[in-house]
Amino acid sequence: MAERNPYEVLGVNRNASDGEIKRAFRKLARQYHPDRNQGDAGAESKFKEVQAAYDAIGTSEARREHDQQEQMRNMFGGAGRGRGGPSMNFGGGGGFDDIIGQMFGGGGMGGMPRQPQRQARPQAKAAPINVGLDISLEQAAEGGQFEFSFKRFKKQGTNMETKRTTMKLRLDAGATHGTTKTIKGQGHDHPEGERGDVVVTVRIDAGEAFRWEGNALVQEVPVPYSVLMLGGKVSVRLLSGKVGRLAVDPLTQVGDRRRMAKAGYNGGDLTLEFTLAEHEALTDAQRAALKALGDEDL
Repeated sequence: MAERNPYEVLGVNRNASDGEIKRAFRKLARQYHPDRNQGDAGAESKFKEVQAAYDAIGTSEARREHDQQEQMRNMFGGAGRGRGGPSMNFGGGGGFDDIIGQMFGGGGMGGMPRQPQRQARPQAKAAPINVGLDISLEQAAEGGQFEFSFKRFKKQGTNMETKRTTMKLRLDAGATHGTTKTIKGQGHDHPEGERGDVVVTVRIDAGEAFRWEGNALVQEVPVPYSVLMLGGKVSVRLLSGKVGRLAVDPLTQVGDRRRMAKAGYNGGDLTLEFTLAEHEALTDAQRAALKALGDEDL
């Protein structure tokens, strides 16, 4: 059975910030940890899968490597495995035209007749390279010039080899999460055509308890079970750093939301989402209180 995509395993989208990936891993690792699920082979298997997924994309460097290798595998039908990437000879031979079509987006697709020599073919262009640029909320707010690196295929005589390339991208102050910037002609070389582009996706890490839904910011607010059921107030540290007391209505459900106007990033709204506060340990008094609740079907 093929390995599941690490983004799918961790339950995050491809534009998730590095911080969101770390938080998703911590939550799942805690849920499936063998110490909490002794004797449960299914939980142990799931824990190993979650750990492997985090190993693949848990750091900026590992994630960049994974994403680049995945792009190369998709483009080369399984080639590109390993850190060095493929080195191909494309000098002559009947298979050359097929390689161009399958791997570089043009120039004679397999199974299609070649154009007669007297007819000029359209200029072929290499497929784009997709790169993530991870920055903090403060960096996004201030803007500036940011460095990133990626692998690309470079033509060397009759070979196509991989090369690590480092570039800089300037962002205006107030950059938006998920924004894409296209850098023309700086991607893969094409064996007999035009060099491809680099498409950079901006990924902003808003910090602990925050996540993005599209370009909208959501903050999770942990609430004790008693406050969810009876109502009350909880302390919330907002994006600005200010701490306030938030009123919680009686019989609030996990997942209920509240919108705060202009409290989000760059003057936008902030969505507060109520979650159940978790405890790593219980006191004797808490155990007794929970037992009493259980006796009342709560």
